[in-house]
Amino acid sequence: MLSEESHQKFMQEALEQAREAWRENEVPVGAVLVRKGQIIARAHNLVRTRKDPTAHAEILVLQEGARQLANERLSDTALYVTIEPCAMCGGAMVWARIKRLVYGTRDPKAGAAGSVVNVVQNPRFNHRLEVLAGVLEEDCRELMESFFQPKRKNEERSRSG
Repeated sequence: MLSEESHQKFMQEALEQAREAWRENEVPVGAVLVRKGQIIARAHNLVRTRKDPTAHAEILVLQEGARQLANERLSDTALYVTIEPCAMCGGAMVWARIKRLVYGTRDPKAGAAGSVVNVVQNPRFNHRLEVLAGVLEEDCRELMESFFQPKRKNEERSRSG
């Protein structure tokens, strides 16, 4: 089992990926895939860049991890992501047999690890992930809020103007 310090180190790496997404005008979500204490893949959202609704950080990091390990099963890995995954990403994690999901902040609108639904621990599926929530939660939440705040203000101005 990894220490809290290790979890924070890997989440910092995910946050750096999220910041890279922001620099590319993408929703700032970052992910890293870890195996045996080593990062084997990194990714950030590329939905707008690729014009692909499936280009979420989690999907991209799973694809890269599968390439690195030459295996579609990522059984012995942990996925660190800055925000609670959506149902699409949660389902992909189940299919990939990810061992542990570690995320920063909850997603009360689309979270699929307990906030809205719990895809990753559904007892009807043949695989369930261990989940650790709230690692560097404040940093992850602030990054998302900072990204969306100016956009919301612009929307409010255009509605009232």
